[in-house]
Amino acid sequence: MSNISNKKTPFASKAKKKHESKDFLSNFINDKILPLPWPFWPKEGRLIMGLIAFWSISGIFILGSASWWVATREMGEGTYYIKRQIIWLITSWSIFYLAINIKLKSWLRVSGPCLFIGMLLIASTSFFGSTVNGSTRWLIIGPIQVQPSELIKPFIILHSAKLFGQWERINSEKKIFWLTIFASIILLIIKQPNLSTAALTGILLWIIAFAAGINFQHLFNTALSGLTIGSISIFFNAYQQSRVLSFINPWKDPQEGGYQLIQSLYAIGSGGLFGEGYGLSMQKLQYLPYRSTDFIFAVFAEEFGFFGSILLLTFLLVISYLTLKISLNCRNNYTKLISIGSGTILVGQSIMHIAVSSGAMPTTGLPFPLISYGGNSLISSLLIAALLVRSSIESSDLLIKNSAN
Repeated sequence: MSNISNKKTPFASKAKKKHESKDFLSNFINDKILPLPWPFWPKEGRLIMGLIAFWSISGIFILGSASWWVATREMGEGTYYIKRQIIWLITSWSIFYLAINIKLKSWLRVSGPCLFIGMLLIASTSFFGSTVNGSTRWLIIGPIQVQPSELIKPFIILHSAKLFGQWERINSEKKIFWLTIFASIILLIIKQPNLSTAALTGILLWIIAFAAGINFQHLFNTALSGLTIGSISIFFNAYQQSRVLSFINPWKDPQEGGYQLIQSLYAIGSGGLFGEGYGLSMQKLQYLPYRSTDFIFAVFAEEFGFFGSILLLTFLLVISYLTLKISLNCRNNYTKLISIGSGTILVGQSIMHIAVSSGAMPTTGLPFPLISYGGNSLISSLLIAALLVRSSIESSDLLIKNSAN
């Protein structure tokens, strides 16, 4: 019996050490890495975290298919865009990790200064910006292209939540000041011109104000003003006029103004019910422009078909539902409005991208969050996703008790 016991001891000791190592790793992650132990996260927070991870990883595969051919042809390396996107993804997830570990109150404190910096950067594109396809949206800083209108989105969410969350308690001068700042940002984005991002920003502010309970008559008048300003911009901007006219009838000028939309529609139509299969899109080879950015959904639709597109829309519907659940569980106006604003950008921008690719909206340069190529969009989208996750975490009773202690 003694010999048998001695033979079992090394195995038992090894199993014990393995168990202790596993416990140490689990405790380290829960206590040092996550802001709250994973088992105590609200279920909506855990679900949204998992879906965001799935979304961003799937985006790499979708981008890989869309970009491989053009990267091989133009750069001599099929993985050219994928490798750079992975670097941006790692950077963005690092920012995501930092963001979910910072209290929303701290984010709200810095939102005002960050908003001003973003506005100045957007204004500077008029003087130092790089013009691509008729729009001046980028600042070139060394080897990096910075798009301020993308990076300012999280801070618009934060500061609009801060403003409308205490609307009844602040004086008229402060209201007018910040509304003027928001209007100036939208006008500066229109001037680039970047009507799609300006429209998305206006919709974001409108939805946050609506969720805060602002008088509907004021919101209705604001919406009319926005439509008027957009119409004036189109009237005086030949570049935007051509986009609208090609949207109304792309077949009138199939080789110029209507070319992008026609090729996108060909791609979507070629997908049929079940798609051509991953990596087998034909339109991405030499016909569809901006296949890795503004029209990446068309490549997805061709490869995964009608059912794949329905699954993608269902995925966005689930994100919307979880956003609503998170907002309902929030314990104060600020957190509620931040979660609503975050969901509006992630889902709203995705829907607008799909609408452009399918001809339901005029052709605009609007990336698909977490899928289209580009570091600015990736950083902005994952920071916004982090604000949504943090909103869910802060609805936990355990986090509130820990904060009180």
